[in-house]
Amino acid sequence: MSSDQPHPETDAITACTISRDVQNFDLLIEDMETALGESWGDLGFAEALAFFQQNEARALEFVALAIDAQDEDILDQMGEIITQAKALDIKVILIAEDVTPTALHTLLRQGADEFIPYPLPEQELQSAIDRLRLPAPAPVETPAVPLSGNNSRDGAVVVCHGLSGGVGATTLAVNLAWEIAERTSDQTPSVCLIDLDLQRGSIGTYLDLPCRDVVAEMLSDMDSLDDEVFSQALLTYQDKLRVLTAPKDMLPLDFIGPEEVQRLIEMARRHFDFVVIDLPGTLVQWSETVLTMAHLYFAILELDMRSAQNALRMKRALQSEDLPFEKLRFALNRAPKFTDLSGKSRVKRLAESLEISIDVQLPDGGKIITQSCDHGQPLALSAPKCALRKEIGKLAQSLHDLGKNESEAAA
Repeated sequence: MSSDQPHPETDAITACTISRDVQNFDLLIEDMETALGESWGDLGFAEALAFFQQNEARALEFVALAIDAQDEDILDQMGEIITQAKALDIKVILIAEDVTPTALHTLLRQGADEFIPYPLPEQELQSAIDRLRLPAPAPVETPAVPLSGNNSRDGAVVVCHGLSGGVGATTLAVNLAWEIAERTSDQTPSVCLIDLDLQRGSIGTYLDLPCRDVVAEMLSDMDSLDDEVFSQALLTYQDKLRVLTAPKDMLPLDFIGPEEVQRLIEMARRHFDFVVIDLPGTLVQWSETVLTMAHLYFAILELDMRSAQNALRMKRALQSEDLPFEKLRFALNRAPKFTDLSGKSRVKRLAESLEISIDVQLPDGGKIITQSCDHGQPLALSAPKCALRKEIGKLAQSLHDLGKNESEAAA
């Protein structure tokens, strides 16, 4: 390993680690030495920004930006490092330990080419380097997958709304949509997943799908929405799930109004048996529209004071406006285990104090949930034996069976 700065008088420097202290990432040091020998250097954050201004920086093939939870306070600086590296056509491998999904999403949106969780999986750094060295494919215009000819499905609308930040609403929406899609085999795709968080929507990240300008273009001209426009805005995941990601850039939550949201949901319902919607945590002018159109509205909370207070605020807000509060189905994420009698007692007291019924209890999946989201895969693919995945699977099965029974009754 080299010292604090690249030294071109030894082997030619082709890569650098950038971190607060590279000694905190000893496995990274070992893997860099294995992959590159002595042809790499190490820089601090401020040193990296200064080095990018020098001609020597143009010789770098890639940088490995290593961060942990302490670095989340300086995300702007991390973003500037990525931006300047990309301006010099230097690839960026992001290596993160105990960093929140929001922070990762922000940095990946800045342009990081690869992401690897720390501790590094065996051979993963070398695999990432090999992928970076592959020639860039020629740009291909991906044709929109046409929607099913059946445009009169009148699908069920399932909404996921987190009552506090980080309670797992997006995780539930993504995995619930995938589990339902997995159980539908007669006509696929019959499940549509919609991200209505126009500012911080992360469904695209959770499924490793790109956020595209076409989504904002569609939302900006909803009067022209038709089957073809809607189809072009959707992406397909694993040939089973159709996804409308959040826009590529942050948009104000009032960028669309109640009429536009109603039109969008009606369009999705005509083409899909189930429409799963991930909402922003903030109530906006079109929140009432979504609530009114929802067949099932999951309000996700945790067993803590902030969730309790927000649940109470939500209850008061809906009841004061004579809105259908009874549509809400409270889902407790990171619920206590079956043997945790004290935790079970707290759940009961929470429900009694708020005068609500907690209809769904989801177990704590631990770090594997964050890793699955970071890798862009549903739990069914990345951690099929996870307890959280099993509970979401049961919920999806009940919804699928209910929809199937209603379809047979209507026929």
